[in-house]
Amino acid sequence: MKKLLCLFALIFLFSCSRNELEVDVSGVEVTLPDYKRLDEDVFTLNENNFDSLSGVLVQTYGPVYQKYLMNPLRIAGSNDSNYRSGVLAFIKDKDIRSAQNAIQGIYTETKINALKTELNTAIKYFKYHFPERTTPEKVVFCQTGWNYAFAYVDKSFLIGLDMYLGEKAEFYKMLAYPLYQTRKMSADYLLADVARGWLLTEFDNSTPENKLLNHCVFYGKLFYAVNALLPEAEDSIIIGYTGAQLRYCKTYEKKLWAYFAEKNRLYDNNLELIRELTGEGPFTGSISKDCPPRIAMWVGWQIVRSYMKNNKAESLEDMMMEKDAAKILNKSKYRP
Repeated sequence: MKKLLCLFALIFLFSCSRNELEVDVSGVEVTLPDYKRLDEDVFTLNENNFDSLSGVLVQTYGPVYQKYLMNPLRIAGSNDSNYRSGVLAFIKDKDIRSAQNAIQGIYTETKINALKTELNTAIKYFKYHFPERTTPEKVVFCQTGWNYAFAYVDKSFLIGLDMYLGEKAEFYKMLAYPLYQTRKMSADYLLADVARGWLLTEFDNSTPENKLLNHCVFYGKLFYAVNALLPEAEDSIIIGYTGAQLRYCKTYEKKLWAYFAEKNRLYDNNLELIRELTGEGPFTGSISKDCPPRIAMWVGWQIVRSYMKNNKAESLEDMMMEKDAAKILNKSKYRP
């Protein structure tokens, strides 16, 4: 009898902890993207083969290659008079070559294949939740000269692998990136960053009212949607917090909510306050040195979670398109 009760208890605990966003996407029909390694292809060029092989890159990558040349190479496309010299200077640069060696050491064929599998699954989740929206035709891994981590160009993802070399990468020290930033510059965060970047191209934060609540709820919706595309991802990875920072949020959730609720802070349009509570940094100084940065985004995430829990008929598309932040707050019944 005791064993039976224990079994029921385990089943109950499992059902309570299961992420409701883990839906079955096995039957979702979607054309999966073609994966390319522009970072490797660019480094096949040299003085002797440039004229013949660069034409292959132009044809293979199309507008994506032209965008890549504009940033980070600062070349206005393959017709630019500085095209040949600019590309060759880039691939001959000592630091760029060293970074490419680091990329190839981390992003082996096995690692890239694992990323492909995870990205394909995320794309299926996207199609499940947003069936009328388009999905990428190509995913292009590249080296950006530490300029950007993600771009969406001509139905293609550009992913800068040089932005995910690990927090102790010598290049990040050379560029004087702060520790709170480099901590998230590893392969663990790549998928969440891609999902967030993709969703930002689909849903913007434009609103006639520049109130803290609008920013709070928008980013809450964004993190909720990232979780929908990556239902197995840890909250800490999705929002970019350490385990200690996440524990702080959960421990002081009631006090955090009281801080936002008092003095009608959520309806404040003070830009300095909004930057303080949504901006990046080591902590949120106006609350505590232990309080993680972007705390308004975390609170917004909890509001949106409560909203979706209490409004089960609402689709993810409907929720993302809802511009009335006050409506989401009121209907969320959020009371930590």
